[in-house]
Amino acid sequence: MNGQRASHFNRIQEQISLLIVEDDEALSSYLAGVMNDEGYRVICARTRQEALKIRPQPLLALVDLGLPPAENRISEGLFLIDALLASEPHSKVIVITGQDEESAAFEAVRRGAFDFLTKPASMADIKAAIKRACLFLRHEEHLSEGGETRLHITVRFSDGPKETGDAVEEQMVRGALADTRGNVTEAAKRLGMMREHMYYYMKKYGIQLKRT
Repeated sequence: MNGQRASHFNRIQEQISLLIVEDDEALSSYLAGVMNDEGYRVICARTRQEALKIRPQPLLALVDLGLPPAENRISEGLFLIDALLASEPHSKVIVITGQDEESAAFEAVRRGAFDFLTKPASMADIKAAIKRACLFLRHEEHLSEGGETRLHITVRFSDGPKETGDAVEEQMVRGALADTRGNVTEAAKRLGMMREHMYYYMKKYGIQLKRT
């Protein structure tokens, strides 16, 4: 486990790779160009099969849920999320959906997606979501510098890396809410996310605010 974690964090120190899974070639090319200019090493795929062939797997992924051969359903995108997180549990997957937006987004988050965007998403929102995912990756890296005991405050030794990643996310969300005395809007701002996204994380981790 130590070797796996060290490999994960060594990759963060290098130029961060971003996987873009989008079957619209024009949009994919545009996104790749912009994110290359932002300093990311971008790798593109059109389908779930193409994405899963990429090695090493990037720790950041921007995934369209409607992928061939089922462009009008979210199944391919959800299967891809499952596979990416099974291979690299520390990965941060950002999904883009234009299909039954709320239910699709919540299902993606329930399966472990880090964040979601609804189409048409502005480039500013996409950049912000990716930057936010990097923040969480860096935070995990800083926690690891204190040794496993710091992680074991919230995670049992028997838990796997997926549970560890979830615990770090939950810890950041709870910490932001505590620092702002339960002000969801301010907590969301501190984490660089929209208030609606903050509510998704609160629901995901069963966080309820105390009423006074």
